[in-house]
Amino acid sequence: MEYIGSSYEGERRNNRMEGAGVYIFPTDTKYVGEMKDGMFHGKGTLFFPSGSKYEAIWEEGKAVKGTYTFADGLVYKEREWKYCDGYDRRFYKEMLDGLKPAGRCQLTNKDPPTVIPEGCYDCGDGFYNPVTRVVKDYNNKFLRNADDDEHEWIVQKCRKGWDEVTGYKPKH
Repeated sequence: MEYIGSSYEGERRNNRMEGAGVYIFPTDTKYVGEMKDGMFHGKGTLFFPSGSKYEAIWEEGKAVKGTYTFADGLVYKEREWKYCDGYDRRFYKEMLDGLKPAGRCQLTNKDPPTVIPEGCYDCGDGFYNPVTRVVKDYNNKFLRNADDDEHEWIVQKCRKGWDEVTGYKPKH
């Protein structure tokens, strides 16, 4: 099924997406791979505007096994995930290239870090505006609306586009 604002180029059978093809979503996310009866089926890859990708085996539209790779080349592993955990807080770039000299800190995996618009947060794949609850990519293209869980996670964990005093704050 093709949705408004999406497009499909590839094989068709009985007026359905069937065989090899490319499906482009309105958000510019692109699926390249096999289709069956209008659904992702077989080997296929989702390419995201952020530069990351998800390679998977699909069955009737559902991914049954896959690998997510971030734009910088870091491969996500559900088990034995060691990136920015409590034991090793280095960024992937620091793992590859080593740490900076003492006194020069690296705030993000991208160095120098992206300048965040006033009132927004850098949530890793774009900027989040907590007033509109919209995430836009770094080129200001719409990515998604944040649900309550994502909103809370972003405002608690992500870099802000404004200065704020941090540290101990007494309760009274």
